[in-house]
Amino acid sequence: MNTTPSKTSTAPAVDDDREEKTAADAGAEQDAPVTADDRDGAADDGTAEAVDPVADDESALDDEDLEPDAFAEASRGVGAGAAAVVAAGLGIVSLTGAWTGRVAAERETLIGQISTSGGGSAAQQISEIYGDAWHTTALVNGLFALLALLVGLFVLVRPAFGAPSDRPQPGWIRAVALAGVALGVLGVLISVGMYFDLFVALPSAGAPTSGG
Repeated sequence: MNTTPSKTSTAPAVDDDREEKTAADAGAEQDAPVTADDRDGAADDGTAEAVDPVADDESALDDEDLEPDAFAEASRGVGAGAAAVVAAGLGIVSLTGAWTGRVAAERETLIGQISTSGGGSAAQQISEIYGDAWHTTALVNGLFALLALLVGLFVLVRPAFGAPSDRPQPGWIRAVALAGVALGVLGVLISVGMYFDLFVALPSAGAPTSGG
């Protein structure tokens, strides 16, 4: 009879203890709070945070809004420049005369000839044939000069009353508008002098002489 006590193997119990410790450690790691160092380490490992596409779109739109529009920059001051050129052109026409003034003067001349065809004094013929045509020409030229003056002044004072702009009005626009204003003032003065016979008086008929 063998009296040697049988040896009981305890290896499975040790394995069970190791598995329980491993499970406990894993649970502790899951329950532990995530620190900033852990986030930095995750970023270094190649795991980046998700990027918000809406924020990227808004930043892209802001960048586009900050960039100046090429078409808006090219068209800036076009209307004011055109008005300044028109003012200068009207001022020149007021000094040199327009075809409308000539047509109106010829019409007055024709009316005067018809009025005095049945007879009339020399003074009446001078006034209705020549004087009325002269005054009509002065009136038409004065209207062109007044338009030149008003348009030029509008171009000069427009920036003060319009929408504020980050850039001043170009210098050439102000120069041309100022030229239109000067020509308009000169044209108005000349037209007023012509209309009221201040510069050149109408010719007068001599008194008839009686024969002896």
